[in-house]
Amino acid sequence: MSICNIQAYRLIATALLLSSVWSAQAAPDDAAQVHDLLVAADRWRTGADNLVVETEVQLMARDGSVEKERRYTVFVQAGHKSLVLMRSPAEAGQKMLMLGDDYWLLLPGSQRPMRITATQKLLGDASTGDIATMSWADDYTGTLVGDEVCEGNKPCRHLSLQAARKGLSYQRIELWLGKAKHEPIRAELYVQSDKLAKLASFTIDHGQVGAMVLTDRLASQKETRVRYLSRQKRQLPEAWLNPMFLARNPVLE
Repeated sequence: MSICNIQAYRLIATALLLSSVWSAQAAPDDAAQVHDLLVAADRWRTGADNLVVETEVQLMARDGSVEKERRYTVFVQAGHKSLVLMRSPAEAGQKMLMLGDDYWLLLPGSQRPMRITATQKLLGDASTGDIATMSWADDYTGTLVGDEVCEGNKPCRHLSLQAARKGLSYQRIELWLGKAKHEPIRAELYVQSDKLAKLASFTIDHGQVGAMVLTDRLASQKETRVRYLSRQKRQLPEAWLNPMFLARNPVLE
C-alpha cells in the first residue's frame, strides 16, 4: 500500500472518530435542551407543584354550542400525584386518584376503589390524563425537530416527544412551542398504536394556559374545551392520596 493511501485511510479514520465523538456529545446536549424547553412549557400549564386547579370541560356541538359541561377540582401534587373531585350534579361525589401510573375511580356508596387507566374518558375527548397529568418534562423525552412557522406567522420550535413509560395517555406527542417564550401552541397526540388520536391547541391568558381545545381525530371529530378557571397553591394531607382512605371518607371538604 502506498504512503498516500495510508495517509488517506488515516484521515478517513480520524474523521469518523471525530464524527462519533461529536454525535455522542450532541445527543446529551439535545436531550438537555429539550428538557429545558419542556420545563419552561410546563410553567405555562401549571406554574408550580402542589396546586388546586378549578377546571371546566365542555363538549362542543358541531354548530359551536355547548352540548355538555362538567366541573372538576383538580389537586396536582408533586411526585406524579393528583386527586380529582367531580363537582357537577351528574357526577356528584365521584373522585379520581392518580399515583404515578396507577389510577382509581371512587364512586359514592362504594367501599372498593375501582382501577382505571389514564385514557378513561371524562367528557368528550378529555381523559383522566388530560386534566390530572400536567408535566411533560417528567413524563417525556424527545428531540428538537427544528424551527418552524406556526399559525399567524409565529416562530415556533417543533419537539418530537416519546413517553418515558407505558402508563401515560399518549405514547408520542408532536409539540410546537413559541420560540421566544416557549409557551405551548399546539400538539398532535398519538396513542399506543401510533394513531393520531387528538389535536390540541392552547390559549394563553394572563401569562398561563387558560384553555386547551381537543379535537378528536379517530371518530367524532368533535371539539372538547378544557378551561382552567383558577389556580392556587395547596398541598394536600398525605391521607387524601390513599385510595382506601378516600373510600372510607366520602366527604373531604
